[in-house]
Amino acid sequence: MILGVDVGPTNTDAVLLDGGRAVRAVKVPSVAGDAVGSLAAAVRALPAEPRGRATQLAVGLRVAARAVRERHGLARVGVLRVGGAAADAVRPLFGWPGALRDAVCAGTANVRGGGGLAPRDTTPLDRDAVARFGASLAGRAEAFAVTAVFSPVDGGQEREAAEILRAETGPDTTVLLSSDVGTLDLLARENATVLDAALSVLVARVADELTAMLPRLGLAPGAAVLVTRSDGTLMSLEYLRRQPGLSLGSGPACTIRGAGLLAGLPDAVVADIGERRARVGALTGGYPQEAGPGERIGGVPVSVRFPDLITVGADAHRELAEAADRMRPAAGLLPLILVGGGAGGVPADVLAGFDVVRPEHGGVAGAFGAAASPVGGQYDRIVRRGPGRRLDAVRDEVRDLARAGAVRAGADPRRVRTHSEPDLPVPYLPGAVLLRARAVGPPLPL
Repeated sequence: MILGVDVGPTNTDAVLLDGGRAVRAVKVPSVAGDAVGSLAAAVRALPAEPRGRATQLAVGLRVAARAVRERHGLARVGVLRVGGAAADAVRPLFGWPGALRDAVCAGTANVRGGGGLAPRDTTPLDRDAVARFGASLAGRAEAFAVTAVFSPVDGGQEREAAEILRAETGPDTTVLLSSDVGTLDLLARENATVLDAALSVLVARVADELTAMLPRLGLAPGAAVLVTRSDGTLMSLEYLRRQPGLSLGSGPACTIRGAGLLAGLPDAVVADIGERRARVGALTGGYPQEAGPGERIGGVPVSVRFPDLITVGADAHRELAEAADRMRPAAGLLPLILVGGGAGGVPADVLAGFDVVRPEHGGVAGAFGAAASPVGGQYDRIVRRGPGRRLDAVRDEVRDLARAGAVRAGADPRRVRTHSEPDLPVPYLPGAVLLRARAVGPPLPL
């Protein structure tokens, strides 16, 4: 028995799955400003006997997205860039909305250092400058975000800088590293790392509250707790603490995935109709279609994998039809799945050109998607083609690292499946290619 919960701003949905089949679903009003209280209310609305057999709780938490949107509950972050003169054309946090930057930034610095595609391209880290920066923010910064040039290739200098910062500010200081984000784009990677650091205190508090609440929810002893992430998979609470930004966009991601599972369709357009807005996305191979480069969260360009979405007013039915049409790769190829509390209010004549599916339990698609999703992992690496360079061997290594990421996120290592994604050229690095891999697997059993 698996329990899925989707904590929304208006309602919180919960569903119990037995062998992948929904046996009970509920929808309760959310408790304003209390995600864990909302979850507890929804879980307790389910019958006690089947709930007591639930060995897994998968939760869609939207606290991170709300904190970024409302500029509330964010930690003050010291932003350290390691690149020196080679990385000073654009200052840290450039392009952030002013109110968000003011809420987050405790101070910034750009120190000498950084690497490249080969060891000979490395510049030594200016350890003294890192120490001065840490000392200047001791007692003022609640967390640090460290981003070094080419750290996805070699994250050694970021780890070195983290040790220096903790020596200056205390051993328990939260220091998050951009090499864990994994993409090459310096600014987007830096922004994602800063958001992780800004969300770290809030997410840690919510994780602690959820852990403390768990024994009082009436689940099976030792039930695993997982949270949703923005690619339509799950991760452990400990993984959430390390990369809280992965939960940004997780609400629509799991709703899209849940819609496809409820409808029995791996490829479709999905429209989630809420009380005030409708969000339209696409399902590809059972997972949300990703947004292209340049995606923004709270006005900030980031390198997080995020669902490709078009948002319209909930009652703007003509706009909804246009958005759904834009999400189809070609006219008439994909059906349209309508889910959400307002799905029944969309007139059929507006969607006359679509094969419309309104699945049972579509009102709790997000909770269903959370309950039915696997634990995920991913890994990206930039490599340069050249004589004697065997890309197949590197692809194998990238798949292994994606698998390791899924295991760290809570997957059963005996049952993880991996696959490589198509190679992508890197336009600003002649001869270089981006290798990407994903891994998914069920959580560790009790």
